Amino acid sequence: MQAPEKDLALAEKFCDARLGEDLLWRDLRIARAAHPVPALFLDRDGVIIDEKRYLSDPGQVELLAGIPRLIQAARTLGMKVVEITNQAGIAHGYFTWSDFVQVENQVTRVLAEHQVGVDAVFACPFHPQGLSPYGHADHPWRKPNPGMLLEAARWLNLALRQSVLVGDKVADLQAARAAGLAFGVHVLTGHGREHEAASRATASGDFPVYVVAQAGEAAALLEQARSRMGAEPPLPA
Repeated sequence: MQAPEKDLALAEKFCDARLGEDLLWRDLRIARAAHPVPALFLDRDGVIIDEKRYLSDPGQVELLAGIPRLIQAARTLGMKVVEITNQAGIAHGYFTWSDFVQVENQVTRVLAEHQVGVDAVFACPFHPQGLSPYGHADHPWRKPNPGMLLEAARWLNLALRQSVLVGDKVADLQAARAAGLAFGVHVLTGHGREHEAASRATASGDFPVYVVAQAGEAAALLEQARSRMGAEPPLPA
């Protein structure tokens, strides 16, 4: 791992239009929808790719089983696919934004090998014990807060009440519930087994939580979003 000083020194030198002045990452790969559309929100580490503690090496990116199937199912239902990821490694100085970009580029490549991809990536580098300028006691984007989901909805015109999240941590499910999603899916990959009980406890009458062994099993659950739409327009055929 790199010394904390390196990332902090690069905080203002890293130049990429996707990194805002607020030090939040918004990678928008599609245009804003003309009308509200549902979305599949995916955590990255432990859901899309194998969990590696503070991943900074693109050579360690390993796509998890079932992710292509899940994304394809979302596409069939007319859903957008959005990655939302906490990146505390940046806050702790373990790696830089440049390292993050290299990892994301590799994630894009391995997904493309299966003819799938995501429509946007939102990343939060803030952490309560983060080094300056990334220290924040309770940043609204950092899961379990719903900020990344709300930001995605604002930029892409997403219908959150028709949307679904798949995550491996209780914080993922808490963010989904706070954002008003139709339901959450807890996957047992990554940190899933240690967080299973806590994730189940986030369920409520208007926010079901389903548990699956791997992401591909969540594909069949997406159809259930139709019964959670309320007054929202129907999902596109």
